[in-house]
Amino acid sequence: MSAELPGTLRGAIEQALDGVSRKGLAERAALTSQAYRAGQSSAAVIRETDDVLAYAITRLPATYAACAAALGEAARMAPGFAPASLLDAGVGTGAASWAALETWPGVRTAAWLDSNPAFLALAARFAAQGPPALRQAQAQRVDLLSSAPWPKADLVLASYALAEIAADRQVALVIALWAACDGVLALVEPGTPAGYRRILTARAALIDAGADILAPCPHAQACPLVGEDWCHFSVRLPRSRDHRLAKGAEVPFEDERFSYLIAARPTVAAIARMPRVIAPPQVGKPGIALKLCTPAGLERWVVGKRDKTAFAVTRRLDWGDVVG
Repeated sequence: MSAELPGTLRGAIEQALDGVSRKGLAERAALTSQAYRAGQSSAAVIRETDDVLAYAITRLPATYAACAAALGEAARMAPGFAPASLLDAGVGTGAASWAALETWPGVRTAAWLDSNPAFLALAARFAAQGPPALRQAQAQRVDLLSSAPWPKADLVLASYALAEIAADRQVALVIALWAACDGVLALVEPGTPAGYRRILTARAALIDAGADILAPCPHAQACPLVGEDWCHFSVRLPRSRDHRLAKGAEVPFEDERFSYLIAARPTVAAIARMPRVIAPPQVGKPGIALKLCTPAGLERWVVGKRDKTAFAVTRRLDWGDVVG
């Protein structure tokens, strides 16, 4: 699935930017980034329309790209899954919902939850020319920690939302999300050690609750990376001119690191789990070295150049791909 924003969404963003000072948005974006790095939540720094618009310019493309990658993997793992309803918890700018509709165009209804009215307003503004499910999304201003139970949905999303929740409340939120899920639950977090720890905690809670883990893990055992590394992936996305200006960037692309988890009800049919490449392949003179998470745990394979058939297949593998 493409990491590029759908044309309709790009057009909606451009329309929202019409007549808005790019310098002012860049300044707001910088202040927001500083606040996030200092550990503040979005509620503390995103209060007005221009605040959320600055956030959207700098973060919506990367959020969309990460969600598109994660949901694309969900669709690959469960090819028969065809959700008709969507619940996006902590909807923000709506990026995850757009990625869901690109993955499953058959979604007919959507419910959005967020505590920030500025986010809900901008998400609705962007969706005004989007697919019917997004145009007609039922938006609710709610506190994710106090408003469950929520409407049930075939597909439940929470992207970059757990980071907004106190650590001791995150499991309760994950269980509430799972209770609302009739099919697949997708969680996406920043690809940092802290983001990985949040995903790992959610994974343990969901396994205890009876969920099947579809991706990225090929097993339901303890994560073999604990204490050695953290499980995360990367997606490259193009930067628009406004994106570059808002971030003060010269390079025309951005690499978004993310961690994710796809969990499903046992009723969702899935294909067999296969070993997954969990680090960039290393190409050397002898061949290609792969770091893999397999059903048996962590493994390292080297595919030599002399094995021309296997080498030709392996050289096409990338970080995050499955083997076999």
